[in-house]
Amino acid sequence: MRALCWHDVNDLRVNDVPEPEIVNPRDVVLRVTKTTACGSDLHFIDGYLPTMREGDVIGHEFMGEVAEVGSSVSSFERGDRVVVPSFIGCGNCGYCADDLWSLCDNTNPNPELQEPILGDVTAGIYGYTHAFGGYAGSHAEFVRVPHADENCFHVPDELDDEQALFASDAWATGYMGADFCDIEDGDTVAVWGCGGVGLMAQQSAKLMGAERVIAIDRFPERLRLARTEAGAETVDYTDVDSVVDELDARTGGRGPDACIDAVGMEAHGTGVAHAYDRLKQRLKLHTDRGEALRQAIVACRKGGTLSILGVYGLMDKFPLGIVMNKGLTVRTAQQHGQRYVPRLLEHAAEGEMDPSYLATHELSLEDAPRGYELFKHKKDGCVRPVFTP
Repeated sequence: MRALCWHDVNDLRVNDVPEPEIVNPRDVVLRVTKTTACGSDLHFIDGYLPTMREGDVIGHEFMGEVAEVGSSVSSFERGDRVVVPSFIGCGNCGYCADDLWSLCDNTNPNPELQEPILGDVTAGIYGYTHAFGGYAGSHAEFVRVPHADENCFHVPDELDDEQALFASDAWATGYMGADFCDIEDGDTVAVWGCGGVGLMAQQSAKLMGAERVIAIDRFPERLRLARTEAGAETVDYTDVDSVVDELDARTGGRGPDACIDAVGMEAHGTGVAHAYDRLKQRLKLHTDRGEALRQAIVACRKGGTLSILGVYGLMDKFPLGIVMNKGLTVRTAQQHGQRYVPRLLEHAAEGEMDPSYLATHELSLEDAPRGYELFKHKKDGCVRPVFTP
């Protein structure tokens, strides 16, 4: 079959690879119908996350049609249309039982690659480094889904593929980030980043009762989507001297009740702090450019909530003293998709949220390397390229 493979830093190619097979009776094999790029892919494509190997099939945000069914799978049969969360849960451990699916104890077969750094082991994820399990990814004609009864979700017939696809990751992540904020009527929520996750966090915050959502980015087309699709006020950080001062002014000197970081380790910015981050990252003295996260910490009101969705590695200059002295509540996680996907599909079916506008570029799998170029450099208004294998 054909698949998009990682060969080296910034070297993606579509290759012939073996088709997946049922390995465990709880597996299914999906024929992938839609699969999309995620901003977190860029971190290993750009060489900031280790443990990729030449020939790895990438991609973790997808949906498909069940093509083969393991003998112990009880809820799915051939031909079912399903969407799959990016993190793999076993459904049996304590973390899965507590709805903390990305912390599953049993789905990462490479604990020796995580424990020395994290002190523990997270769940596995499709197509996202060997430290996260080394599973083959979804940018392929077929993909194996372990523990299918826990990790596949039927897509209602009335939903288009694009309405369901992003429940796999971007929508679930953004929704979780808003959920972390325990939003009350009248709250103001600031969101750094207007990519797929940031836009979903903004819309979700509105849906959960935020009176005001303020979106921060620099790309006019993304800021326009924040206004038109999420009903957000916007801040172009290249147009202001200080994002923190701007938010302070817009909230009467109080600061947002909650701040969501949907940017992560490759944040762009202005000023000395950003130049410092870039230099240390280039010299491999740390992995993260943390400007967005630092702004969110300083901007958030006393006693507010900081919700971190961006992916980070090792950051220098993390202002923990501000977090402590302002009494901020910090909540963060990789997405617990299995907790949220049923709710998201219900929101879509009820017409309360429709994420399909994220799919700005529909491409074939053969065009996936070009799609990643458009996505990485944000050319041609690209928010998310969607590949049809």
